[in-house]
Amino acid sequence: MSGCIIGWSHMPFGKHEGRDLEDLIGAVVGDALADAGIEPEDVSEIVVGNYGDAFSAQGFPSSLVLQTSDALRFKPATRVENACATGSAAIHYGLNLLAAKKARFVLVVGVETMTGIPGPEIGDTLLKASYVKEEAEIEGGFAGVFGRIAQQYFQKHGDQSDALAMIAAKNHKNGCANPYAQLRKDLGYDFCRSVSDKNPIVAGPLKRTDCSLVSDGAAALVLTDLETALARDKAIVFRAAEQVNDFLPLSRRDITLFEGCEMAWKKAFASSGLSLEDLSLVETHDCFTIAELLEYEAMGLAERGQGAEVIAEGVSAKDGKLPINPSGGLKSKGHPIGATGVSMHALSAMQLMGEAGDMQIEGATLAGIFNMGGAAVANYTSILERLR
Repeated sequence: MSGCIIGWSHMPFGKHEGRDLEDLIGAVVGDALADAGIEPEDVSEIVVGNYGDAFSAQGFPSSLVLQTSDALRFKPATRVENACATGSAAIHYGLNLLAAKKARFVLVVGVETMTGIPGPEIGDTLLKASYVKEEAEIEGGFAGVFGRIAQQYFQKHGDQSDALAMIAAKNHKNGCANPYAQLRKDLGYDFCRSVSDKNPIVAGPLKRTDCSLVSDGAAALVLTDLETALARDKAIVFRAAEQVNDFLPLSRRDITLFEGCEMAWKKAFASSGLSLEDLSLVETHDCFTIAELLEYEAMGLAERGQGAEVIAEGVSAKDGKLPINPSGGLKSKGHPIGATGVSMHALSAMQLMGEAGDMQIEGATLAGIFNMGGAAVANYTSILERLR
C-alpha cells in the first residue's frame, strides 16, 4: 500500500448536548493538521465520513470542514457513507486518491451526532442499515437483528451468555484506560452476566451490557503517500486495506458465520504477507458482544462454534496472546457511526507510536482493524505498521 497516516486527533465520545456536526468537526480538524505538521493550505482533498442526515438537522456536511479555516476554501470535499463502516470507507476513499496520485495530503474526518433525537428515531435510523424489505419489523430494531444472530448461534452451539458477559466485562475494563471513552467504568463479569433493572434484556438473549452506546463524537486523520511520509518524523503505513461486501438480506446467508469478515481478513493477510500470529493487537467492531465473538472465529482465532474459548482462556485480554479492543471497543468507547472507523485507526496508530498511554500494549508493532457496516455486510480490514 502507498498510503500512510501521519497525524490524527480524537475527541472524547459521549453525549455532547448542544453541539452540532460543525462543532464536533472543529474539535478535531485543527489538532489533526497540527499533529501531521501541515497547514490547512497544504490539504489536497477532504473526505468526511458521516452516516445519516436523520441524526442531524444539518445534511450535506462535507463543506462544514471549511468552517475551520478560510485556507480550506475551494478544496475538494466529499461525504462518504457505508453504514457503521462509514469511517473506514472515508479512509479508503482517501487511500484511493493517493494511489491514483490525485492528492498529496488527504484530511479524513469521521463525525456523528446521535443523541439529539429520541430513542425510537435512533432505532429507526439504524435499522435502515438492514434489508428493510424483509427486516423492518424485527422487534428491537438493529439490536433485534443481532439478537436474532445470537439466538441462531446459541441454537447451533449452545448458550454463550457466559462468553458474551466476559467480552463485555473485558471491554469495559479496558475502557477505563481510554480517555476518549464514553463509559469509563469497570462493570465486572457478574453485573454483565446478570439480568437486572440496570441491565435488562434488550433483544433476544442480549442485555444492555451486550450493546454498544449511542454516542456523539469525531476523529480525524491526515493521509499521505509513502514517499512523502518517509521524509517525516512519524508515519504509520497501511500494510493492508481490504474491503469485502456481502449480501444485505439476512435471508441470503448464514448470519452466524460472518463470511464477509472472514474474507476481508484473508485478503488482508494475503496482500500483506502477514498472518494473525504477527499482529500485536486488534481493534474489532463489537457493536454487540455477539459480533466480537463471531469475529474471533472469522479472523481465525478459533474454529467455528468455539469462539467462547478465546475469551475464557484470556487470549483476547489486554495481557493475552492477542489483545482485542484494548481501547475498550465500541462497547466502552461508544459508537458515533461516522467516527468509529476513523477512531479505530487513530487509536491503533497511537499504539504503534507508543502514544496510547494507559491503553498501551507494550512493544506493539502491527495492529489489525476490523470495521463493519450492517450485520457483516460492508467489511473493512486494515493492518497498520509503524514506518517512522
